[in-house]
Amino acid sequence: MKTKLKRTLTPIFVSLGVLVIWEFVVSITNYPEYLLPRPSVIFSALVANFNSLLYHTGITLFEAMVGFMIANILAFFIAVIFTHSKTIETGFRPFVVALQTTPIIAMAPLLVLWFGSDIGSKIAAAALVSFFPTIINGVKGLETIDEEALDLFKSFSATRRQIFAKLRLPNSLHFFFQALKTSAALSVIGAIVGEFVGANRGIGYIILTSTYHMETVKMFTAIIMSAAAGMLFFGIVSLIEKKVVFWQKF
Repeated sequence: MKTKLKRTLTPIFVSLGVLVIWEFVVSITNYPEYLLPRPSVIFSALVANFNSLLYHTGITLFEAMVGFMIANILAFFIAVIFTHSKTIETGFRPFVVALQTTPIIAMAPLLVLWFGSDIGSKIAAAALVSFFPTIINGVKGLETIDEEALDLFKSFSATRRQIFAKLRLPNSLHFFFQALKTSAALSVIGAIVGEFVGANRGIGYIILTSTYHMETVKMFTAIIMSAAAGMLFFGIVSLIEKKVVFWQKF
């Protein structure tokens, strides 16, 4: 109990300490506010514009969640196919790796051409960055099984479908959820990057317009909301993991 409380309180106190030092240093040095505003100023702007920021955050989070779901459903089925056919995995893995190593910011203009400047291109950007962790971890999880357990299943003449449903899939759930938590955070980043190109709403749009107008305080409030969205999504996936993979110690 004490360890859990310590894990909770430590980052809170560290964060508060950083904010106090930040406030103090900027105040006594008269550092230009357009470069680094004080936390108190950022907090005041966050409260004053909270409804507007919440609206734009909701849009970004929706794009991220839809992209996340599309990417991970697709990644799951591809991971299953790769597990059952090494020929297919060998042939297509280089394309998967190449897709992941291509910066999403470089792909964003192309996604706008393909899916339009509306919500579709943002969902596609979120899906692209969410796809890779799940397919890699999924294949690893489906292949990492106890050989003795596999031999036992085979000794009872279990079919490939039964082995998959009763052995491979339950064993791989922890691997999948580790990837899903990473994908959850990445999907928010992907959606924001997508909004940098041809958007008129969303957190990415707020960050971009505030950059053009040198509204640093507004930019910080948008960054805070984007971090909150990513943490919320990560937390939701973590909560689901604890309910689904209940035999795993956390």
